[in-house]
Amino acid sequence: MNKIKMSLVAAIAAAAATTGANAGALDSILSNPKLDVELRPRYEAVDDSVHKDASALTVRTAIGVQAGLLGVDGLNAQLQAMSVDHFGLVNDYNGKTAGDPAYAVVADPAQTRMTQANISYSANGFTGIFGRKMVVLDNARFIGNVGWRQMPQTYDLVAGIYNGVENLSLLAAYVSRVNKVVQATADTNTVLLHASYKVMPELTLTAYDYMVASYADHIGIRATGKVNLDAATLKYQAEYAIQNDATMEEGNAGKPDQDASYYKIAVDATMNGFTVGAGYEVLGEKGSGTNAFYTPLATLHAMNGWADVFLGGTPDEGLEDMTFKLGYNAGELGKIVGIYHNFSSDKSNAAGQDDLGSEIDVAYKYKINKGLGLLLKGAWFSEGDVGFSAKDRTKYWVQLDYKFHAEL
Repeated sequence: MNKIKMSLVAAIAAAAATTGANAGALDSILSNPKLDVELRPRYEAVDDSVHKDASALTVRTAIGVQAGLLGVDGLNAQLQAMSVDHFGLVNDYNGKTAGDPAYAVVADPAQTRMTQANISYSANGFTGIFGRKMVVLDNARFIGNVGWRQMPQTYDLVAGIYNGVENLSLLAAYVSRVNKVVQATADTNTVLLHASYKVMPELTLTAYDYMVASYADHIGIRATGKVNLDAATLKYQAEYAIQNDATMEEGNAGKPDQDASYYKIAVDATMNGFTVGAGYEVLGEKGSGTNAFYTPLATLHAMNGWADVFLGGTPDEGLEDMTFKLGYNAGELGKIVGIYHNFSSDKSNAAGQDDLGSEIDVAYKYKINKGLGLLLKGAWFSEGDVGFSAKDRTKYWVQLDYKFHAEL
């Protein structure tokens, strides 16, 4: 695997070195090529109070090239290969290629994959895309690339995007396969519809319908904006969505009954480098349907706590997540943020709502130089009622991220 990765690096370096000599031949096929390289080593430790403590030292290597194609204006190609390795150094975790189930999970197995391979054409405000692509819509609550994990989630799709009217953006996509983060692919028959309109600087409205095959239709509306005051800047988001029975079906998987709702309200205020915020998010209980409100194609790590307690699905009784945020941007000294989550059930019983636990998340980012960044991050989950299966969980990470960009 490492030989493959080294060969790939050497081949690209050689191509870059000889670009001038071969320019006449290459210009008829590729034009204005751009190279992107990322190296992301990370140490992750997990204590889930059930399994042996896990430790993982993994490295993500990503190499991508974008270029114009065949000399046609607006026609472009993109390729990106990515490798995740643990090099046999620190790898006591369930989730590596030969993981030990006695250990807690770190969802970063050793693997190599073509993460993006697509052709696009743009003209008159319209862009068409065919192939494998990373996709993030809005805040990744419904459709995301799971960028936190070392191997991201990508989509095999055909998509059309229209931005020909000022402040309006329209997207329609058909997804045939979802490439998951842990060496798994899922054939699907999913349709994504998304429309966004910037009414004014303080208000952008978004409507969507994500028809995930054999799961549910996610239909919703979202309002976001930023208000500049004399002393502070306010950012807000408000969103409401419902899950109905699926329109699309994958093979003979059927269409489960689904009847759940979702809403979120959040406000952040920034002044003199400080940010304070509060949010309230509800993923509704399953009601008369098969499942509680759940978003299987989301970047879930970013949503309900970095300890990933709810990564596997929303409890049948639903989930309410009350959050409070405090952050500070110290400029050259870096940024720090702390978030407190209080989790409870959406559905009440005779004794009231179930306590599903609480969590504290803290992250510090520091830019070492132009291309290199440091991240220190931790999550501490405290269990709630005995009836809820999640136990105390602690995770922390130390990560470096180096990015290089060049025009060949």
